[in-house]
Amino acid sequence: MPDKHPEFGQCVHKVARAAGSDSRLYLQNHWGLYRSDDAGQSWSDIANGVPSDFGFPMVAHPHDADTAFIVPLESDGFRVTPEAKLRVYRTRDGGNSWQPMTRGLPQKEALETVLRDGMTSDRLDPAGIYFGTRSGKLFASTDEGDSWRLLRDGLPPIVCLKVAMVGEPKAPRARQAPERTKARKRRPAARAIKRKGRVARKAGRRK
Repeated sequence: MPDKHPEFGQCVHKVARAAGSDSRLYLQNHWGLYRSDDAGQSWSDIANGVPSDFGFPMVAHPHDADTAFIVPLESDGFRVTPEAKLRVYRTRDGGNSWQPMTRGLPQKEALETVLRDGMTSDRLDPAGIYFGTRSGKLFASTDEGDSWRLLRDGLPPIVCLKVAMVGEPKAPRARQAPERTKARKRRPAARAIKRKGRVARKAGRRK
């Protein structure tokens, strides 16, 4: 971390605990991206390959301790997405590198802002990631950020987003092959009965 007692600039925007870990934390600071592997005793700078280390949300993957999601903003003085492109950045290696996830997100004239509680995840596998903007757009990904779709537009500014799961995910429907197999097994028996009937009728005629 920088100076522990700065005159200004160390506002904590969002802290997220990594899945399955009591010691790993991810931090989006007012200025800076950090990771701690000792429950906050020390921090490492992980702003590697992002257009800006300023931003608000930080979401840790619900199952993978090495995966997290952020939405960088231009600066404190210009709080919109850099280059007017709406990009969610994802790390798969604990912050050593970040990749922009843009499929389905606007990449032109997208001066958007995502606040600290405006991004969240569910606990499915693969995990769903969701975020809302101050302009009232709600986006969702069902494949951990690989692709996105706009769920709603024209909402009031989205300052907080929560996900609720109702019931258990539906299991895939069982294939019907076993029933067809049973039907095939019954057919020879039916033919055998008919054959016996014919034999019986022929025997009666002979008598």
